[in-house]
Amino acid sequence: VDLTAEEKAAVLALWGKVNEDEVGGEALGRLLVVYPWTQRFFDSFGDLSTPAAVLGNAKVKAHGKKVLHSFGDGVHNLDNLKGTYAALSELHCDKLHVDPENFRLLGNVLVVVLAQHFGQEFTPELQAAYQKVVAGVANALAHKYH
Repeated sequence: VDLTAEEKAAVLALWGKVNEDEVGGEALGRLLVVYPWTQRFFDSFGDLSTPAAVLGNAKVKAHGKKVLHSFGDGVHNLDNLKGTYAALSELHCDKLHVDPENFRLLGNVLVVVLAQHFGQEFTPELQAAYQKVVAGVANALAHKYH
């Protein structure tokens, strides 16, 4: 990811304040509500019939937590995203057959959730830096598809 030293420092500083467990469930839940076709990958998660059901679903929250912990690995390895996500890219491509566009969608939803959680602290400059990060993570996760 092409970040300035200041952007990298700002991304890491904010990430240190992120409650990964909470934000992860919210981000994945929002993805499933806003882009309902993504629910097809989560058939085993039970009731996803309404926004309230999705956002209250324990399996969505648990998987969101897992996803955000993995995203955090990327935040701490911005210079080696392809290496960081090589195994996950292979899993999502070869075994789960996830449309790589979903990684971009989730990244954008994550930025929305971060903006909501951090308000004024999530400045336009910080958003721009995070957009670069989520794009880099999405590209790394999509790497096996190319």
